Amino acid sequence: MLERLRRIVQQVAGARSLGQALELIVEEVRAALGTDVCSIYLAERDTGRLVLMATRGLAPQAVGRVALGPGEGLVGLVAARAEPVNLEDAPSHPHFKYIAETGEAPFHAFLGVPVIHQRRVRGVLVVQQRERRRFDEDHVTFLVTLAAQLAGVIAHAEAVGGLELGNGEGAPAAPEPAAPPRRRVLDGLPGAPGVALGTAVVVYPPAELDAVPDRPAADVAAEEAAFREAVAAVTEEFRRLQARLGPQLKAEDRALFDAYILMLSGDSLVTDTVARIRAGSWAPGALRETIEEHARVFDAMDDPYLRERAADVRDLGRRILAQLQAARRESRDWPERTVLVGEQITAADLGEVPAGRLAAIVSAHGSRSSHVAILARALGIPAVMGVAELPIQRLEGREVVVDGYRGRLHVQPTGQVREEFLRLAREEEELRAGLSELAAQPSVTPDGEHVPLLANTGLLADITPSLTSGAEGIGLYRTEIPFLMRERFPGEEEQRRIYRQVLEAFAPRPVTLRTLDVGGDKNLAYFPVHEANPFLGWRGIRITLDHPEIFLTQLRAMLRASAGLGNLQILLPMVSGVEEVDDAVLLIRRAREELAEEGEAVPEPRVGVMVEVPSAVYMARRLAARVDFLSIGTNDLIQYLLAVDRNNERVAELYEPFHPAVLAAVQAAVDGGHAAGRPVSVCGEMAGDPAAALLLLGMGVDSLSMSASSLPRVKWVVRSFTRAEARALLEEARALEHPHEVRERVEAALEARGLGGLVRAGK
Repeated sequence: MLERLRRIVQQVAGARSLGQALELIVEEVRAALGTDVCSIYLAERDTGRLVLMATRGLAPQAVGRVALGPGEGLVGLVAARAEPVNLEDAPSHPHFKYIAETGEAPFHAFLGVPVIHQRRVRGVLVVQQRERRRFDEDHVTFLVTLAAQLAGVIAHAEAVGGLELGNGEGAPAAPEPAAPPRRRVLDGLPGAPGVALGTAVVVYPPAELDAVPDRPAADVAAEEAAFREAVAAVTEEFRRLQARLGPQLKAEDRALFDAYILMLSGDSLVTDTVARIRAGSWAPGALRETIEEHARVFDAMDDPYLRERAADVRDLGRRILAQLQAARRESRDWPERTVLVGEQITAADLGEVPAGRLAAIVSAHGSRSSHVAILARALGIPAVMGVAELPIQRLEGREVVVDGYRGRLHVQPTGQVREEFLRLAREEEELRAGLSELAAQPSVTPDGEHVPLLANTGLLADITPSLTSGAEGIGLYRTEIPFLMRERFPGEEEQRRIYRQVLEAFAPRPVTLRTLDVGGDKNLAYFPVHEANPFLGWRGIRITLDHPEIFLTQLRAMLRASAGLGNLQILLPMVSGVEEVDDAVLLIRRAREELAEEGEAVPEPRVGVMVEVPSAVYMARRLAARVDFLSIGTNDLIQYLLAVDRNNERVAELYEPFHPAVLAAVQAAVDGGHAAGRPVSVCGEMAGDPAAALLLLGMGVDSLSMSASSLPRVKWVVRSFTRAEARALLEEARALEHPHEVRERVEAALEARGLGGLVRAGK
């Protein structure tokens, strides 16, 4: 059973179109189970109708023409129940609906299982038999297991199908059944607010064939020449390896090199790729298709040894691709409004786009709290994260609309959709212009209480926007950004220059530099940390305390940068107990003493602790007693409190800032800090959400730090509610049990105060 499942899923995953995928499913399932009929129905997104999309055993002319409404017939019953239906005599069941054009009259036994993806029934997989019988348990479990594995594959094929212009160069034409109108809207998660119209540019990691996008060849002859040169380079590489290692290897191991060289010199791999290039594909895309086609042949073989050769074929492909990429040193042609699209976009990817050309970000993985989404908000550009069905290979060069409010990507929008989003962009600009007038106004509540609003940043390019936004300082400077953008640890003097620019720009206003916070979703290429569970592993203060040579270099750079200014604040991340604070404070003191011995007198900085681990909430009073201030990092705190990986799009909906437990934890941290006589700020993303900021105001938070783009909206809230009003609203919210109820209550308060524009901007 497992072998059959594996083979079917592999074949379907390699299909070039939705129609081909569905045809493979019905053909292979009928053969595997030995049934008379196998059919698959897909649910229309808007209407819920179940359309017959492929069949073996029913009338072919019914495909694309027969449709059942929600709950209609046995197929509708399976979808409505979202569970299998196994019947000995289908026509005798009260839900049975006879449809003459399918030709299903002779069939009695019926087994239907739902195809469910992300809690939504995507379709129904059905097998039927002439004889009266209940399908046995093996048939049921096989079909249920297969449907579960195919759900994501079908969803992805649907997304790709909506963008297909054809079956691709060199691919055989697949029978494409009549289908409902294809969707060009892909759903993800809101990452950063805003809307943007632009051109998709796909970013993909080196030597990763699956990530290579489709792209037409600008110069067919040049592409073919580049491919042949890459093949020759890989062949020569194997010859050198064979000559160097040959004497140490057994005969059968030496034969492996011969096999590789033979494959590279043979007609099939090279000829097929060249044919695809001559048909109009660029070399990496043509190589990707050829390698996958050849690998699938081995995948389908019964002999385990031969099946393993698929890995050899893919390895060859990666080596050739690496050579192709190494040879392409020309700079990329970045469109005026570039929308970066990728499986997992990094800070380094953002840094490659020329200034002023980055319009938006779309990522197949991650959520609102992913590091790149936070950077997008800092840059003031929209982002859509966690687009699980993102057909990356089909998006290069296409016009797209990124809706960061709803978390949607519109591909090649129609004229009407395009105009609507251009209108929304204009309205957003008008709102932004109106809010910008608040920059010079003080952040003071109507009852006269000053609530400082500071900026979160990590890019030198953010300094000017932060200053013009009216920020009263930097509440969080992410020092890891320069580390992430380089291929080595930055030296002390290099770091000092960066920190000095920030400290000088805001002097005498406070600047809070967070010490190096890597690990989790922020890995350094030159200092990799491989862990099964990185978010609960070696990260933040744990790394820097284990590597005092790195920590002391950074501390010295920070202290030297503050000379003559006196506005430096140092923030320690990922603290879980007092021991870490004591050790870090000793190192800060040591760095200052070292500099004094070297003749550099630097002012003593204020030191703070980030509260982002549940243990720190309960230790807040004791931690605060050891330092000068607390800063609550709600991004990680929510993740750890709710046991939700904030980068995992499957559970991203559970990541909820308005969860009652989150509100209770933040309040406890505030109370703990105040009990020790220390101020408490919030530097997590809750601070930049107008609705959440209103609740934080009610909790007694002393200051809020956020991206510069969020600052005017939050200032509007601060200037519109007294502390007493915010506290009363908080008490109402704390009495509610469901996060959506809390949000609705707070947003209703904003609407009632005439701040509905802030509510709509967050949706």
